[in-house]
Amino acid sequence: SIAILLYLARKFKTPDHWYPSDLEKRARVDEYLSWQHINIRGKASKLFLAKAMVPVLTGQPLSPEKLEGVTEELNVVLKQFEEVFLKDKLFITGSEISLADLVALVELMQPVCAGYNLFEERPKLAQWRRRVEEAVGKQLFQEAHEGIFNIKSL
Repeated sequence: SIAILLYLARKFKTPDHWYPSDLEKRARVDEYLSWQHINIRGKASKLFLAKAMVPVLTGQPLSPEKLEGVTEELNVVLKQFEEVFLKDKLFITGSEISLADLVALVELMQPVCAGYNLFEERPKLAQWRRRVEEAVGKQLFQEAHEGIFNIKSL
């Protein structure tokens, strides 16, 4: 949860870039973390459920029409994410990774692992993903997503 991430950042005095002491940068993190609940998280998890879990639970894929609607909802918020939060920056707060970037990428990996490569036709988003992965380390990134990468084995 967002609350526990902020608690951990404060309690363990993590490096400042994760949850910046600079008020403007912190406001950018807080702004994203507040926005993402019904936008990125809401739409990405909805697509994940539609593509990965509905077929497992019902034995039937979601109808193409419904899947297209869910996909379009996610595409709308992805465009907002790129235009409002990333703009021309390396990360959400600027030149350094923050909790906002971690939270964003974790949510976006759900539809990817369910078979929707949302980075494929979005070079700005794909470059941001690579930077986030490199900042945390590719091995740690893979390890953290191991369970969801294996969702297709269901």
